[in-house]
Amino acid sequence: MSRIPFPHQHGEGPEIAQIQAQLDRVAHFQTVAEVFRQLGDTTRVRIFWLLCHCETCVINISAMLEMSSPAVSHHLRPLKNSGLIVCRREGKEVYYRASDTPESRLLHQMIEQVMEITCPEACGSRDE
Repeated sequence: MSRIPFPHQHGEGPEIAQIQAQLDRVAHFQTVAEVFRQLGDTTRVRIFWLLCHCETCVINISAMLEMSSPAVSHHLRPLKNSGLIVCRREGKEVYYRASDTPESRLLHQMIEQVMEITCPEACGSRDE
């Protein structure tokens, strides 16, 4: 795309063309928004965080979160569809865990860092 003239000139440098080129890649931003949308729900964040730390089944997730199994399954589906979590079947039991992808690892780090920043007294007590 050709350079769009700015209504206000503030001495923007040549890097503005690279920034504009990235802004034009709307599909990339849509992908990022979709990943964040999956974590736009407190329960999904809790489930995702849990599954970053262990592999477990719906029944155990339900017990830990004090939710019904159908409610947990409802939240697992979009996390799985987005690729943030994966599952494996062993007999009749299905086990879930966070996927081993750069996106999943980054989101896990972000959650932990935000929790540390916003609730240092609660997070700090984990180490005691």
